[in-house]
Amino acid sequence: MTSATFTQTYNSFSGVDMLVTFANRIIGEVQGVSYTVTREKAPLYTMGSADPRSFSRGKRGIAGSLIFLVFDRSSLLTVLKDKRYLANSWEVPPSLQSQSVQGLGEQNIDAFSGIGSTTGTQLTNDPRQDTNGSTASKVLAAPRYHDQVLPFNLVVSAANEYGHVARMVIKNVEIMNCGSGMSIDDITTDESCTFVATSVLPWHNQLFIDPEDGKARIPTDETSFNLPGSDR
Repeated sequence: MTSATFTQTYNSFSGVDMLVTFANRIIGEVQGVSYTVTREKAPLYTMGSADPRSFSRGKRGIAGSLIFLVFDRSSLLTVLKDKRYLANSWEVPPSLQSQSVQGLGEQNIDAFSGIGSTTGTQLTNDPRQDTNGSTASKVLAAPRYHDQVLPFNLVVSAANEYGHVARMVIKNVEIMNCGSGMSIDDITTDESCTFVATSVLPWHNQLFIDPEDGKARIPTDETSFNLPGSDR
């Protein structure tokens, strides 16, 4: 098999070929990404048979984990610090507050909370309208914890030295848990997060970049270009 033929056959990707993008930003500290897709499925039985007649399909769940290498900062919080969330001013240190929120009037509160004047809670008595009370003091703040990061898309892009390019996408990632640990026996420090998501776009090939001329071509199927005996 010639070198040109080998580079145009099936190829795989390793972790060193991949870049992970969080909300359109590349984070180089990522050490690992894993995910699991589960779905509820239950057998259906009827009288007269010990074997299931069919299977009922229920809800699907997508969850996974992220591992970051820690240098001198938390990489995900630092990169996504401009993704503000709405917080109570007394809960957030002043250094993380970016802008106070004004104009939470009667109409805005009604639209935001879905509380109408005829649902048992009179807006005139709603404490959120009290400008002197703590419940009316809202600010836009940078995430302090990973669970405060707003949902984002996670894109894994891979390109190996033979010219093959592929990617996968995990959509609407919500960070749930985060943990880290330090020890005198550890030469590095890492940070682990678990997440849930709404959907996954599986691995799919993008382009084949010919090492001979540097031109990108779109793959037509699982096989590659100009293989011996191929009419393409």
